[in-house]
Amino acid sequence: MFHELLLFLGTLLGFVGLLLAFFAQRYWFARAWRFAGRINDSTVRKGLRGALLLLLLVVAVVALFDVVTNIRGTVSRGSWWSAFFGLWLSSSILSYMLIKIIAGADWLWRRLRSAFSARPQVLAAPPASTGGVARSETVNYSRRRFFHAAGFLAGAVPFVSFAYGFVSERFRFEVREIDIPIANLPPALDGMRITQLSDIHASSFMPISEVRRAVGMANELGGDLAVVTGDFLTIRTDPLEDCIAELSHLRAPLGIWGCNGNHESYANAEAEAAALFRRFGMRLLRKENAELRWQGSAFNMIGVDYQRQTDANGKRAPMLVGVEALVRRDVPNILLSHNPNTFPRAAELGIELSLAGHTHGGQVRVEILDHSWSPASFLTPYVAGLYQRPLHSWEHLTDAQVMSAMPAAPSSRIYVNRGLGTIGAPVRLGVPPEITLMTLRRA
Repeated sequence: MFHELLLFLGTLLGFVGLLLAFFAQRYWFARAWRFAGRINDSTVRKGLRGALLLLLLVVAVVALFDVVTNIRGTVSRGSWWSAFFGLWLSSSILSYMLIKIIAGADWLWRRLRSAFSARPQVLAAPPASTGGVARSETVNYSRRRFFHAAGFLAGAVPFVSFAYGFVSERFRFEVREIDIPIANLPPALDGMRITQLSDIHASSFMPISEVRRAVGMANELGGDLAVVTGDFLTIRTDPLEDCIAELSHLRAPLGIWGCNGNHESYANAEAEAAALFRRFGMRLLRKENAELRWQGSAFNMIGVDYQRQTDANGKRAPMLVGVEALVRRDVPNILLSHNPNTFPRAAELGIELSLAGHTHGGQVRVEILDHSWSPASFLTPYVAGLYQRPLHSWEHLTDAQVMSAMPAAPSSRIYVNRGLGTIGAPVRLGVPPEITLMTLRRA
C-alpha cells in the first residue's frame, strides 16, 4: 500500500512537472519567435526563425536520445547534455513561474483597485493615431513600470543565478574541519578523526571523475574512520557500482562504513548497495551495529536504512524502531542515519553522536537582512552543521523545550553534512558541497 501511494504521488508530481516544463518551453519559444519577428530585415528575420526551429528539433532529438540511453543505463556516467538540459529546464521553469506570479499579482492589483477605488476615471493623453480624440481609461504608469521591472527581474534572476551555481559552485568542494564534544568519551578516543562524505548522487550531474576527486581530497585529511551517509545514486539507472568502487578508495585505519539513503530506497537498491560495499571491502550497516576499537578503547557504530517520516496512511511513523537493542551503555555510540530527523529519537535512546546528510544544506541559501534562509528549513530544523540536545531527552519535545528543561544534562549531538551532489536543479548557491573532518573531543 505504501509503495502504491509513493508511486501515485511520484506519478502526479511527474505529470505536474511535465506540464510546467511544456508551458515554460512554449512561453520562452514564443518570446524568442516574437523577438525575431521585430527585426525589419526579412533575411535576418527568416534566418533567426529558421535557427529557432532547427534548435527546437535538435533539442527534441537529443532529449529523446538522452531519455532512451538513460533508461538503458548507458550515459549515466556523466553526459554534458543531461547536465545542460537539467540546468535549462530548472532555470526556465522557475523563471516562467516567477513571471506568471508577477503577472498574477499585477492582474489581482488591477482588479482590486477597480473594485475598491472611488476615484473617477481620468482621461489619458490622446495618442496621435486617434486624431486627437481622448480615450477614457485609467492609466497608472508607476504601477506599470513597477510590474514591468519586477517581471524582467523575475525572468532574469533564475537564469543568471542558476548559471553561476552550475558553473562556479557545483563542484567547488569545501573541506570543513570541526571539533565535536562527546559526552562520556574515553580519553583514548579523544582526538579520533572521522571523515564524512554524503549524498554523492552519482549521475549526469555528478560524474564519476568528480567523485574520484572528492575521495582524493578526503584521503588527504588523514581521518581514522571514514563514513558515507547515503544517496550514492539518484535513479535506478545511475552508476551505483562505479560510485561505490570509487568510495572504496577512501583510506582510514578503522575502515569505511556507510548507510543507505532515501534514493537507494526509491531505486530499490538498498540490498545491492550493501552487497557492493561488502564486495569492495567496506561495510554498510542496515539496522546493525559493530564494535570498533581505537587505541585500546571501544565505541559502538550503528547504521540504519533511510527512516521514513510517514507510514502508508500518511501518519507520523516512529523513528529508529528496533534500534534500542543496538545501543550500548558501556561505550559511546555513533549512529549513521541519512535522515537528520532521526536525531530527537537518537538522543532519547542515549546515542551520543549522529551523522547524517539528506538536506544538501538546501542547495540554495539566501541572505536577507543578516538572516539566512534555505529551502531545507521547510523539511527539518537540522539543515546543515552541528546541533545538540540533551541525552535521554523526550523525542516529542522541541530542542528549545528540552534544553530549557534539562540544561545541565550531557548532550547528544548530530552533524549534518551538506553532501557532494545535487538533486532537481544541478546548482548550488551559497551552499558548497562538503567534505567533513570531525575530531572527537571529551565534553
